[in-house]
Amino acid sequence: MAAGLDVESLQLFLESIREYAGSKLTDEKLLELDARDEFPVEIVKEMCGEGLGISLLGVEEQHGGVGGGAMDIYRVCELLARVDLGIATGVLATFLGADPVADGGTPGPKQRWMSRIATEGLLMAYGATEPEAGSDLGALRTQAERIEQDGTVVGYKISGSKQWISNGGYADVYTILAMTPNGPSWFIVERGVDGFSHGKPEDKHGIRASNTAALSLQNVHVEADRLVGGQEGQGLVQAQAVFGYTRLMVAAFGLGAGWEALERAIAYSKERIQGGAPLSEKQGFTHKLIVPHAVRLEASRALIEETARRLDEGEKELNTDGAIAKYMATEAGNDAAEAAIQAFGGYGYTREYMVEKIKRDVRITTIYEGTSEIMEMTIGRDRWQNHLKTRGRYYHELAEAVHAQHTEHPETGANGAALALQALACVMETARVNRLTRNQHVLFRLGRLIAFAEGAASLARRALAAKSARLDPKADRRFSASALAAMSRVFARGAALEIAQQGLALGAGSGEFTDTEITAFEQQLGLAAIHRAHRGLIDDMNSVRDVLYE
Repeated sequence: MAAGLDVESLQLFLESIREYAGSKLTDEKLLELDARDEFPVEIVKEMCGEGLGISLLGVEEQHGGVGGGAMDIYRVCELLARVDLGIATGVLATFLGADPVADGGTPGPKQRWMSRIATEGLLMAYGATEPEAGSDLGALRTQAERIEQDGTVVGYKISGSKQWISNGGYADVYTILAMTPNGPSWFIVERGVDGFSHGKPEDKHGIRASNTAALSLQNVHVEADRLVGGQEGQGLVQAQAVFGYTRLMVAAFGLGAGWEALERAIAYSKERIQGGAPLSEKQGFTHKLIVPHAVRLEASRALIEETARRLDEGEKELNTDGAIAKYMATEAGNDAAEAAIQAFGGYGYTREYMVEKIKRDVRITTIYEGTSEIMEMTIGRDRWQNHLKTRGRYYHELAEAVHAQHTEHPETGANGAALALQALACVMETARVNRLTRNQHVLFRLGRLIAFAEGAASLARRALAAKSARLDPKADRRFSASALAAMSRVFARGAALEIAQQGLALGAGSGEFTDTEITAFEQQLGLAAIHRAHRGLIDDMNSVRDVLYE
């Protein structure tokens, strides 16, 4: 049985958000909040609390919530991002702040705090990032000093600083990561306690409808029962346990914001007349600024939905899969918003048009919850270990499975995905033999190529699932099976070509390769086959354009 809400309940949840946004979060209101750099705290509290009850998704039923699964939260996060990414971030912060308690709390404290989130609609904040350490949780400087009586720990005094904390100036409750004698640990700190304060709101490039502030803790006293899990040194384990999940939420933000910007560009191009015809009828416009970004966003969706389904089925240790989904979706969303500004021309560069705001907002998704560079490192490092453990067979075996799909369903884009995976396997083995990962740059670029290859394979599988009527009941169903197949073919060709070309450049640029060795490397990469696979590309792009423009 799938985790979370039933399909009808999810649809009601989404429709409630649409209706609320339509009445209270118009473009005019959102542009006004952005211009005033204002966090609409009452709106966010209403959305988390009795108004919409979004925070109930992150609370299990036994604690008064609705127990939303990963698929539910992805769909809600995508929709929230389409409304406003700043407000969505305020909601996300409550999910993040509650995660250490929800995942690592002992029964009594977990019941107490999660029930309060459900019944009171508490705003929460996640206090991990520090001024010096950034995203490196292992470089923690905030200290939690034990307070003992008769040899028993009865409390802690916490001192340190946190930075870039969403909801930092407005949260009711904070989860704070601090170093104890036995290692990093999470603590629950309530607003207003002595020694605890926040700085002024950060003057940010985007998501100006969210609040971001630094936190200062000076000998903040907490009782021993505020130690999450009741045992010191579990903080990093508790944080790692939810990375696959939280990165999926930010991936959904990139996906939602990217699609919102792109759809505004599509609508504009139908009306904008240039040279006697609308821009929507010009390939130079649609095939550069619309189609490539649409297929990247849908490849990202495939990765998100696949990872969400696996989480809902109980799989663990999906941090790398979450990183791949986040990397692909946030980079695709950022690029799509950039293209939308270009699509609007001079109008897109003005603050009167929402695409300018969306571009500033979506930029943060490539930074928070782990920058794109940290995602590349995570992906490259972890999949590199898979390559080594399987003696180079990891991506060859994935390629064989995808090629088997191509044999039975050639229209789903599996051929291009298989070529991408085969080229990736070749690049990684060449990197191993020639010890190319001694260069950090190579490891990071491998992370990018891995994400594209796995995205191609995932979208091909999604196209097949749509054709076979096997999509998850909660999956997005905007595009038909034939449309998804065309998107898959377009994306897979591009992924295969990028992997082969970039892999060749990395190999030639990092090692001592002779002309003969480079020629052999080109053959191993399958460049000729990848070039042949591009036959029909323009027709497929035309098909995707026709679907997008109905």
